[in-house]
Amino acid sequence: MTDAEEGLFRLLRQLDLAPFASQRETAAAVGVSLGRLNAQIKQAIADGHVSLGEQSGADRRSRVAYGLTHKGAALKARLTDRFLARKFAEYDALHAELTGQASGYAFTLNRISTMQNNLSPIPELYVSPDSAQRLKAEAGDLVSHDLTSRQICDLELLMNGGFYPLKGFLPEADYDSVVSDMRLSDGKLWPMPITLDVSEKFAETVEVGTDIALRDQEGVILATMTVTDKWVPNKQLEAEKVFGADDSAHPAVNYLHNTAGAVYLGGPVTGIQQPVHYDFRSRRDTPNELRALFRKLGWRKVVAFQTRNPLHRAHQELTFRAAREAQANLLIHPVVGMTKPGDVDHFTRVRCYEAVLDQYPASTTSMSLLNLAMRMAGPREAVWHGLIRANHGCTHFIVGRDHAGPGKNSAGKDFYGPYDAQDLFKKYQDEIGVEMVDFKHMVYVQEKAQYFPADEVPEGGTVLDISGTELRRRLAEGLEIPEWFSFPQVVSELRRTRPARNKQGFTVFFTGFSGSGKSTIANALMVKLMEMGGRPVTLLDGDIVRKNLSSELGFSKEHRDLNIRRIGYVASEITKNGGIAICAPIAPYATTRRAVREDVEQFGAFIEIHVATSIAECERRDRKGLYKLAREGKIKEFTGISDPYDVPESPEMRLETEATEVDNCAHQVILKLESMGLITA
Repeated sequence: MTDAEEGLFRLLRQLDLAPFASQRETAAAVGVSLGRLNAQIKQAIADGHVSLGEQSGADRRSRVAYGLTHKGAALKARLTDRFLARKFAEYDALHAELTGQASGYAFTLNRISTMQNNLSPIPELYVSPDSAQRLKAEAGDLVSHDLTSRQICDLELLMNGGFYPLKGFLPEADYDSVVSDMRLSDGKLWPMPITLDVSEKFAETVEVGTDIALRDQEGVILATMTVTDKWVPNKQLEAEKVFGADDSAHPAVNYLHNTAGAVYLGGPVTGIQQPVHYDFRSRRDTPNELRALFRKLGWRKVVAFQTRNPLHRAHQELTFRAAREAQANLLIHPVVGMTKPGDVDHFTRVRCYEAVLDQYPASTTSMSLLNLAMRMAGPREAVWHGLIRANHGCTHFIVGRDHAGPGKNSAGKDFYGPYDAQDLFKKYQDEIGVEMVDFKHMVYVQEKAQYFPADEVPEGGTVLDISGTELRRRLAEGLEIPEWFSFPQVVSELRRTRPARNKQGFTVFFTGFSGSGKSTIANALMVKLMEMGGRPVTLLDGDIVRKNLSSELGFSKEHRDLNIRRIGYVASEITKNGGIAICAPIAPYATTRRAVREDVEQFGAFIEIHVATSIAECERRDRKGLYKLAREGKIKEFTGISDPYDVPESPEMRLETEATEVDNCAHQVILKLESMGLITA
C-alpha cells in the first residue's frame, strides 16, 4: 500500500464516519493541513469516490456534507484490507524483532480471518448510517434486482462478515477457481460458489462497470453492487464439481438447472442495511455480535453445533460430550435460512430448541440462529460451514456422519459416503482455523438407562433407537414417543405443527393428457370427500384456474409453468391451513411438478396421481376437437402431439381409466388416502 493509497483510505474512512464534520475537524482527524485536505477532497470528487451535498446546521445555516459514492464505498472496502495487511505485517516484523518468533497475526496467502482468534472483530461490508441514507437515496435511480430468498440469505452473510473474505458475489475468475479447486483466484480457501444468478432478460439491462440496487422481496434496498463480470456459466460442470454429480435428484442441482437464472453477475457489494427479520430477533447475531459476546463472557474455546432438525436427547448428549472433550463452551447454531425441502419449518424448530435450552448449563451454552441458505453439498458444505463458524468466532465444529447430505441419488444410492465430509474437513481444518469434533452416533442402552456412543455399548446391552423415518411415522399416526428418546416439550411442539395425518391438510394432484379424465375423477373425488366431511375441500381444475387465476397467460412453456406454479401456491396455502386441495391440470413437465410437490410438502402430504389414459383414447374422447386441431397444426405446442409430456416415474398412484368407471377410479383414490392415514374409513 503506497502513501497516497493510505492517505485516500484515511480520507474515505473519515468522511464515511463523520460526513458532517467541519473541514478543520476532518483535517485534524486525517492528519493533514487544510490545504492538503482540500486538494484530496477535490481529487476524490473528480474520481467519483465522494459526493458533495448540504446539511442544515443547528444555527440553520447550510453546511457542506460529504458522502461516499457507491464507487467510493467499494474502494474503501478494498483499501481497508490492504491497510490491515500492511499494519499486521509491520506488527509481525516488530514482534519477531523483539521476541525472536512470528506473532501469527501476519496476513498470508491462504489465511481466512485477519486474526485467528475468536475475540477480534472481522470486516463487514456496511457503510456508516449517514452514508447509508445517502446511498439509499441515490440507489433509487439505479437498475434494481429483486433478490430471491436464497440470494437474500447470501447477501446478509456477505454484508455482516459471515462469508469473509468475500467482498461480494463472485466474479468469473473466482467462480471458476472455486468450482474447480475450492479456492478463490488469490488462493484463499473457499469451497462454495456464491453467485448472483439473474434472468437473461434482466442481464440485458445491465452493463459491466455499472451499479445496481439489490432489493428484498418487498422492494427495500439492502445494498448496491458494482457489476464487474457478466457471464453464462457451465452449470453441468458446476453440478459435477460442487455437488459430485449432475443429478436433478440433488435439490441444489435441481435448483441450479430449474430455478436459478441463466446468467451470473459478479462484483463487490456495498451494504446499506441488513435484511429485516421479525421473528426471534434476540436470537439472531452477526459474527461480530457473537465475537463480542464471547469476549464479554471470556469464552476462548467455542464448539459450534449445526442442526436443521429438532434437538432430541441423543443430540443433547453428543453436544455435551463434544464440549467436554474439547474443553470448550457450546454454541448451538441452527440454520434458519433455506434447508432441505421437507424439513421441519424453522419456527417450530426454534421453539423446540428453546424448550431444550434449559437442559444445558446456562453459563456454558448459548444459542444463535444462522440465516444460511444450505446447498446440501456434503463434503464441500462441511468445509464451508467450518469457515462460516470461524468467522462467527468459533474454534471447534461438530461434523456429523453424512454432514449436509441430501439423501439418495437417482440410482437410489447416497450422494456422499458417510465419512466423506469428515475426511475433507480434516484435510483443511488447519487452514480453516477450526478444529473438527467427530459426531458420534448415540444410542440408548436400556439396562443402563443412559446414552452411549454406538461403538461403546456395554456387552450384552439392549440398544434402543428411533430413526428419523420412524419418528415421522409416530408423529403422523399419533403414536407414543418415549421420553428416553425426546423431551416432552419438544414432542409437544412437533405435535402442534404436525398433528396426526387424518387431521392435516393435503393435496391430491392429478396429471395426464387433455381428455384423460382428470377433471371428471377430481370432481367425483371432491364430492366423496365433502360427503365424508371434516375438512374443507377445494377443486383447482385446470380450466377453472385458467379462467379465474391465469386468464392473461398463453400456452408457451413459460406460461404453462407459471400457471402450474400458481396452482401449487394456492394448494400449499390450502394444505397449510388444514384443507384438502384437489388439482387437475395437465402439468406436463416433471420439474414443475417437483417444484409444486416441494411447496406443498412443507405443510402436508402431496399425492401425485397419474391418470394414465393413452393418447389414442384421449383423441377418441376428444369432445372439444382439440386433438384434431393440433393434428392439423392449428394449435401449437399441444401436449402429446407437438409438445412433450414427462410421464411421472414414481407417482403415489397410477390410474388406468379405459374400461373403468369414474366412480371406481374415485373410490381407488379414497382407498389410497385411507391407506396413507390421511382420511379415516
